[in-house]
Amino acid sequence: MYLGIDVGTSEIKTLLLDDSNKIVAMAGVPLTVQRPRPHFSEQDPESWWRALNQAMGLLRTQAGKRWQELRAIGLSGQMHGAVLLGKHGNVLRPCILWNDTRSASQCELLTQRAPELHQVAGNLAMPGFTAPKLLWVAEHEPDVFAQITHVLLPKDYLRWRMTGEFISDMSDSAGTLWLDVARRDWSDSLLAACGLNRGMMPRLVEGSEPGGQLKDTVASEWGMPSNIMLAGGGGDNAASAVGIGAVKTGDAFISLGTSGVLFVVNDRFRPNPQSAVHAFCHALPQRWHQMSVMLTAASALRWLCNLLNCDEVTLMAEVAQLGAAKRHTAPLFLPYLSGERTPHNDPYAYGAFSHLTHDVDRARLGYG
Repeated sequence: MYLGIDVGTSEIKTLLLDDSNKIVAMAGVPLTVQRPRPHFSEQDPESWWRALNQAMGLLRTQAGKRWQELRAIGLSGQMHGAVLLGKHGNVLRPCILWNDTRSASQCELLTQRAPELHQVAGNLAMPGFTAPKLLWVAEHEPDVFAQITHVLLPKDYLRWRMTGEFISDMSDSAGTLWLDVARRDWSDSLLAACGLNRGMMPRLVEGSEPGGQLKDTVASEWGMPSNIMLAGGGGDNAASAVGIGAVKTGDAFISLGTSGVLFVVNDRFRPNPQSAVHAFCHALPQRWHQMSVMLTAASALRWLCNLLNCDEVTLMAEVAQLGAAKRHTAPLFLPYLSGERTPHNDPYAYGAFSHLTHDVDRARLGYG
């Protein structure tokens, strides 16, 4: 059997499959996001580890004796987050997440320091990416920056806890702005522009290659067999693409989660940064992809339900009952609750409802 682990923004999700791809067990444990100031979005990496341990207990109970049939583990996760480790492996500060927009001015600084950025990394400098976050830490938390020995992405922090190895895959690493995306290797010049070096970076593997072996201590704690191998894995959208079979040039799909994504597979690196469309490595060798991202998609529904003190299922049931006339007069919602990437690239864009009237109810707000 095979175990899949996804480090989402709102949940740690796990899935156990047998050799015929039949689902044996599933478990999810919710996560919370801290927003201590406007434009800030953070999580405690230790909360991921606690949630993963809880999920493993749930899966083990569901799987029963079949738990011992486990052969390998695959990893995916939210991209761009900056987990900063000190020399003793201690987490130096909360992880700054992909939808954190505090580092807008550092994006300008990075572009000035690294004029090759657009063609090497294939993307504009945006606050959601990892590199500007490190420049922000260097400027605002210099004592923290001085202690950094390793920088990891969210899923690779869990990999390190599971294997003791600093490893990442190409698709996730492409979202840091430190990868030479065409060459599929770290760029020394882009790292230097942030005061870093490749010794602070994880070893790179393709998503389909081995990406570390589960430590005996972890295997024992989780009641797993020894010698369990982890795959290189991928960033969340690249891993989703492989999962649904979007692996050939021209394959495309739309994903609606916390964010909204349009994903297209390419057989070569095709940067077009001025369009605010991303160009990344795919999770498979010799494959790349382009991706446009709206920072707030399904998460807008959760925000509205929290505001209205109702659950999502109830609100959607009310929306489904709206007649054509009420749908036609529903307010228009601009979903810029965390700024925006594609197509505006504006971290300070704000959300809004327009065309509000006295007779607007929550169902029409949900439809809008």
